[in-house]
Amino acid sequence: MRRIGRTKLHAETTEALRRLQAEADRLQAAGRLQSTEHWKRHRSTKSIRALFTTLQQMAGKRQRCMYCVDSLGADIEHFWPKTSYSDRMYVWENLLLVCTDCGRKKGAQFPLTRQGEPLLIDPSAEDPWNFLDFDPDTGNLIARYLPSTGAFSDKGETTAAVLQLDRREGVSAGYLKTYRALCRLFTQWVEDCLADNYIERLAETDDHGLLGWFLRGSGQNEPAPTHFRGRYPEAWTACIEKFS
Repeated sequence: MRRIGRTKLHAETTEALRRLQAEADRLQAAGRLQSTEHWKRHRSTKSIRALFTTLQQMAGKRQRCMYCVDSLGADIEHFWPKTSYSDRMYVWENLLLVCTDCGRKKGAQFPLTRQGEPLLIDPSAEDPWNFLDFDPDTGNLIARYLPSTGAFSDKGETTAAVLQLDRREGVSAGYLKTYRALCRLFTQWVEDCLADNYIERLAETDDHGLLGWFLRGSGQNEPAPTHFRGRYPEAWTACIEKFS
């Protein structure tokens, strides 16, 4: 997973979403809103198509799913499900780009804490690596252990379970491939010399957002980044600044 920067929509699209949300709210108040049908009816409109294009741009040139970051993002996902939270159905901050598999696995699931806060990670609002860890032996994403609480992250455990990030072989294989490629880069620069375009090389190689794990998570203790940090401390700091 990786943190996704939320892009501002064009004023025309923002106004169209406001009107659609107002219409949905009126129908809901009258007891006549059918969320799924309402969304399907407007999914192909100019404003939603523009919104979809913006989500694709946010996801990067490979347009990966914002949950697994492995498969192509093919659809718009309502982080707070539209069937239960129709007041967020056309709210820009509630919309993500996801692959078919992640969308199907999440469905209408949306566990909450006792305080009513989401127990799923919103990659456009928070750093996933605050809650998740990566297992370099299996390629799985698992909950991060939090020394401050002496327990594993509830949000990390729930996200991994709902999206099955700890048991999808195809996703795990993709993460392992990226992990090994990044390790090779770190090792190559330690053994030879730091490339002038090392920031760009890292960004191009990081298909799955693992730089966040290497730079801020438990991955910083892996041999390759440890040696890189020891030889090029200034470059390591520059990476943290660039990819934070």
